[in-house]
Amino acid sequence: MSQTEGARLFREAWIAGVNQHFPGEPKAGYITPWDDTPQWEREAAGAVYDQVRQFVEISGGHASRLSREQRGRFVATCWTAQMFKHFDDPKPGYVADWPGLPVWQQETDADIFDAIEKSLG
Repeated sequence: MSQTEGARLFREAWIAGVNQHFPGEPKAGYITPWDDTPQWEREAAGAVYDQVRQFVEISGGHASRLSREQRGRFVATCWTAQMFKHFDDPKPGYVADWPGLPVWQQETDADIFDAIEKSLG
């Protein structure tokens, strides 16, 4: 899968997770379709996809033994690094550590890891 395809998979998994886990009506920006997603966000999604893909591959197929929280934390940490890459002074919510993320976002991040891992199957 190309990085662009991986980025799209990431975005689709994000939107699915938001739709499933967000309490109430999510902000429009959370569920913006791929074609309307800003370029920086596409690049960030592709980078995180690549990081998760590489992590799964170098684990020799054992990444599935990580807890759901560990899988979600990995995605969140990779995303935080991208926020620092793309923004000089990112909003605090963009770079919050795992305990500071809302539960819906933690669940969505874990879903993203699982979707990427499944795509490599």
